[in-house]
Amino acid sequence: MDAFKDRLSQRAADTGRADLAHQSRGRPLTEAEDALATALMQIYGTGEHDFGKVAAALEARGVAAPVSGRTDWSEALLAEELSALNADFDAAYAERGYGA
Repeated sequence: MDAFKDRLSQRAADTGRADLAHQSRGRPLTEAEDALATALMQIYGTGEHDFGKVAAALEARGVAAPVSGRTDWSEALLAEELSALNADFDAAYAERGYGA
């Protein structure tokens, strides 16, 4: 155990500025966006990264697409939803800045 290295690691992770935790967001996530993000993290956590298989996993879980509300996920729908969400977050960031 190296207390100095442990402290350095802790300081590197702790910016002391809670507002920086979500600095790229110009607004908070909606409930549907949060559900999608959680599901994607769980799916990616299994090692799956193929969009077609990720879409199939979202459909199997019954996750609703945040923009369209659809649950019949496909590779194309996943790309459309992520593109629409990115555009919306970019617009919110441009309007409000960081730290939502």
